[in-house]
Amino acid sequence: MKFHFLSSNNQEAKETELKLIKLYGQNSVEDSDYIIPIGGDGLLLKSLHSFNKLNKPFFGINYGSIGFLMNNVDNEDLNETISNSKKSSFKPLKMTALSSDGKTYEAYAYNEVSLMRQTHLASKIKIKINDQIKMEELICDGVLVSTSSGSTAYNLSAHGSILPLNSKILALTPISAFRPRRWRGALLSELNKIEFNVLDEKDRSSSVTADNVEFRNINKVNIISSNDNKCTVLFDSKHSIEDKILNEQFNF
Repeated sequence: MKFHFLSSNNQEAKETELKLIKLYGQNSVEDSDYIIPIGGDGLLLKSLHSFNKLNKPFFGINYGSIGFLMNNVDNEDLNETISNSKKSSFKPLKMTALSSDGKTYEAYAYNEVSLMRQTHLASKIKIKINDQIKMEELICDGVLVSTSSGSTAYNLSAHGSILPLNSKILALTPISAFRPRRWRGALLSELNKIEFNVLDEKDRSSSVTADNVEFRNINKVNIISSNDNKCTVLFDSKHSIEDKILNEQFNF
């Protein structure tokens, strides 16, 4: 097996990277069989965006503050651990946004797409699913759409539902909803097309973020689940990601 290691700025992560390079060698990302990010979920997310075109599997090693999608490797036999690991396909969201000056932006998100207010005024957002109006006006700080792999990130902090990995479901979650106050969002098939329209956009300007890419003064956002840029992420068979997701729902 040929590996390409990369690490976050965490000192322990850097030391582990040097240790693993000494044990297994370092290959270029193009020549490697596996890409090994060493750090937290943020580094894994950055790696997916940077190297998704290479069709290489990713095996993350946890040295982050949370590391929900990373592996806690407790032995030095990386070959055996990866050989026995379980594969999961991460399918991103494709976001298309229209700005107030008529520009169109596109971006992909493995975690979530979030539409947020830019000013002191709450956003007013119309929600369409498959070109049908489902909510005439949501007054809120914002609204997000999350993949199953991203449902334990911003979506969970906004009190959205945790989704089983590879469930082919998207979470649509309001952020600090003012009206309707009791609405907690919706669970949607990944086959659905989601559209947000910003109302009163001159006074209530909004920005949209796809993972770590932001665009401002946005009037309209379309979101679909895309087969483009799919990535394979590996999980240690001894530390099931399914168990992590199950246990997270009972943590308080």
